[in-house]
Amino acid sequence: MTLTLEHVTGGYGNLQVLKDLNFTVEDGTIVGLIGLNGAGKSTTIKHIIGLLTPQKGQITIDGKTLAEDPDGYRQAIAYVPETPVLYSELTLREHLELTMMAYSLDKDEAWARAKDMLKKFRLDNKLDWFPAKFSKGMKQKVMIVAAFMTNAKLYIIDEPFTGLDPLAVHDLLDLVQAKKAAGASVLMSTHILATAQQYADQFVLLRSGQVRATGDMAHLREDFQLAADASLDAIYMAMTEEH
Repeated sequence: MTLTLEHVTGGYGNLQVLKDLNFTVEDGTIVGLIGLNGAGKSTTIKHIIGLLTPQKGQITIDGKTLAEDPDGYRQAIAYVPETPVLYSELTLREHLELTMMAYSLDKDEAWARAKDMLKKFRLDNKLDWFPAKFSKGMKQKVMIVAAFMTNAKLYIIDEPFTGLDPLAVHDLLDLVQAKKAAGASVLMSTHILATAQQYADQFVLLRSGQVRATGDMAHLREDFQLAADASLDAIYMAMTEEH
């Protein structure tokens, strides 16, 4: 599904954070959302998933806004937050069952997908554990399994590598690539620039709540007047040095 932001301005109450954002995440693409702390990445994501409402402009998934089709819009999105959000009174099994209900998933098919990922992330023997027993990384893995067991067409991933061991990072990137290959779109916010450069097809560079640049690596290098082999890290540094 295609995610489109058109002239989106928004923030928190009277505090304006985003200023006239325009960008698109096309089907079957991974887009890296890149910027300094405070640039507006998490605020952008909160607007996309519906936690915040734009003050101006609109956000659509395949042409539909959240207001026009609340259920369809929400079920099109799977979200992995920067900080895991789990219910202390629910076991891992119950978290996954809750996800199945929320997305109206076929239980047999969903469990088949979930069990593969639980084994991959070494959580298959922890289905009856409560969140209090999980480490930060394990909680993050629960969020990943819950998101990727859905049939969502748009995956929103906010700083997903925090707390994950290198093997889990590798496994997550495999899942992201599999969803892309199946035609889903992925918007991934991350400070791990080398990984973003390796896996993302396109980039949205945010600076002070505005889109500074969009496009693939070749376009960004040209935009910032850098060498043909310049890295995303070099592009990032060039953006931060602009006045």
